[in-house]
Amino acid sequence: MGLAGILLGLALLVWLAFRGWSVLLLAPAAALIAAAFAGEPLLAHWTQTFMGGAAQFLGQFFPLFLMGALFGKLMEDSGSIAALARWMMERLGPGHAILSVVLAGALVTYGGVSLFVALFVLAPMAEAMFRAAGIPRRLMPAAIALGTSTFTMSALPGTPAIQNAIPMPFFGTTPFAAPGLGVVASAIMLGFGMWWLLRASAAARRNGEPLEFDEPVPDGQVAEDPLVRERAIISQGFDPAEIHHSQLAESEPSVVTAVLPLVAVVIANFVMSFVVLPQLDTDFLAEPRWGATSISAVGGVWSVAAALAVAISILLLLNGRRLPSIRQSMDAGANASVLPALSVASLVGFGAVVAALPAFAAVREWVLSIGGGPLVSLAVATNILSALTGSASGGLTIALDALGPTYVRLAAEHGIDPALLHRVAVIGAGTLDSLPHNGAVVTLLAVCGSTHARSYRDIVVTAIVGALIALIVVILLGSLFGSF
Repeated sequence: MGLAGILLGLALLVWLAFRGWSVLLLAPAAALIAAAFAGEPLLAHWTQTFMGGAAQFLGQFFPLFLMGALFGKLMEDSGSIAALARWMMERLGPGHAILSVVLAGALVTYGGVSLFVALFVLAPMAEAMFRAAGIPRRLMPAAIALGTSTFTMSALPGTPAIQNAIPMPFFGTTPFAAPGLGVVASAIMLGFGMWWLLRASAAARRNGEPLEFDEPVPDGQVAEDPLVRERAIISQGFDPAEIHHSQLAESEPSVVTAVLPLVAVVIANFVMSFVVLPQLDTDFLAEPRWGATSISAVGGVWSVAAALAVAISILLLLNGRRLPSIRQSMDAGANASVLPALSVASLVGFGAVVAALPAFAAVREWVLSIGGGPLVSLAVATNILSALTGSASGGLTIALDALGPTYVRLAAEHGIDPALLHRVAVIGAGTLDSLPHNGAVVTLLAVCGSTHARSYRDIVVTAIVGALIALIVVILLGSLFGSF
């Protein structure tokens, strides 16, 4: 009965979330259904287990949601994202329209800009580029997805994406875990995705496929769509409803001014991870007043948060006079972080209840019994949970909350570097999270004025197949040569 309750609760969570119900309601309800089938105390699981898991997630990662959303909104309102995207597209020109869209998305998201902020800026520019190049609208979502939500989210060393931060407290790693493997994975995702998109574009041109650019991209309507919003907030760290709750600068900054904050994120992240934090005396963290923790558990989050703070300071210094209302922009950014953070925390709370039930032992044993060793079973676990929840961050946290200590022990027994576990877990979470019900996919299609029927096949190839190939290569290389 206990296992049946877990499956029923999970099925209701996935089904109703896809239909637009709030995860803030669904997650505790699904958790209580699972607890009821197991004959466990319901109120205790709600207030102690569920809320304890959700609160722990918020305590660890809300600073990153807040700083990331704030940075993204300021980059948008200052015109920096538009300036960089326009510069990239003008330099490469219509002859390289697909590559310019991919690289523009990669540049801003690797620099710390939220995926959803990037979508609303990139889509109109991509439409103009694709129209001029004679490339069908249906390929726009796949091109933007390749640049914004594949290798810059899960593979490139040092990416400030929340997905790359989640394994750090569990494995004691940094944002630059397994850098060599991350670069290899990134090259595979980018290369495979570009091969497919160029192939599809050439085939469309040969077949005389209509471009379908009769209607403009409906970005304003998308941001206010409640169904899109409910699906979107559990997959990324920005509430789409806040996109238009501020004023844009009247003019765009220079390319140098626009790119400096992004560069600052990467440099500050590296300096904090390998220069500043290792030199600090952090023995005080072992005291109960600081949670009896260690720098290995919090250092990664500190590095990313500090890097984003430095970038925000530089952005305000360079663009403060150009922003029509700094307070309005910062309020919108801060507000945009709250609902996504609470929604993912609710998913984590659901996972905490499930992991505490006696029946979960059978699930744990099944996962650990998967052939191929700890790396394969970890990849399978993060893939499945991210697919079911429609959220890479939610699925990854649930998997590591329930199985993280076990994988740390297995890594020690098998001589596996925790950095390798980190990279496999993040890439694994960023593959099957792009199923049709994923909020980022739904939002991307809506912003691009396309549909699942027209564009989803190309998203599957660029965002799922390429990532799965990269994941397999990373596991093989890691098994043969270890982390590098």
